[in-house]
Amino acid sequence: MRPLSATGEPATRRLVVAITGSSAPQLGLSLLGALRSTRDVETHLIISEQARQNLALEANTTAADVESHADLVYSPHDLAAAVASGSFQTIGMAIVPCSMKTLGTIAAGIGGDLIARCADVCLKERRRLVLVTRETPLSLIHIRNMETLTLAGATILPPVPAFYHQPKTVDELLCQISGKILDQFGIAHDLFQRWAGVPESPTDTTRSGPA
Repeated sequence: MRPLSATGEPATRRLVVAITGSSAPQLGLSLLGALRSTRDVETHLIISEQARQNLALEANTTAADVESHADLVYSPHDLAAAVASGSFQTIGMAIVPCSMKTLGTIAAGIGGDLIARCADVCLKERRRLVLVTRETPLSLIHIRNMETLTLAGATILPPVPAFYHQPKTVDELLCQISGKILDQFGIAHDLFQRWAGVPESPTDTTRSGPA
């Protein structure tokens, strides 16, 4: 069933979310959790085969449990799914986390599975594509693949934690990253405290304000 907005109307925005097989599937879980409280966004979820293993190994959960947090779910092998077509309207796609294998496949234009095909659709239709790439250190191949996709219109968003909001838990770090992802799609949230600058002391005579 499609989620309802605050006015009781069907959700009008669709977002494709993919979880691939790199470490840190918690990044995808955090994003799905944040999207559940967003009443006007319909989530379309794809979980890769390797991600299914990582969910059990790293997050102590199952793909079925994760899928219950999405509105619609697709097999990564279903290239006939609605989201595989450019005529199916979405606001874009977030791959969270995005493995280097998936990154390379998309950069090469190989739509061998539904995740890569959906990413290719976003690029050709000029829709927002956000890749939460998780690997370190990066090889030159990784960097060049990121460059290729950036030039093609994608956004590379490594899950780099911030500490200005003084997080106390891992969940707070994950929420900040999820918020950064939602910002890319213009989805309102209150997942973290935004930077508001450092208040100037009234006795500070060394600072004269912006030039």
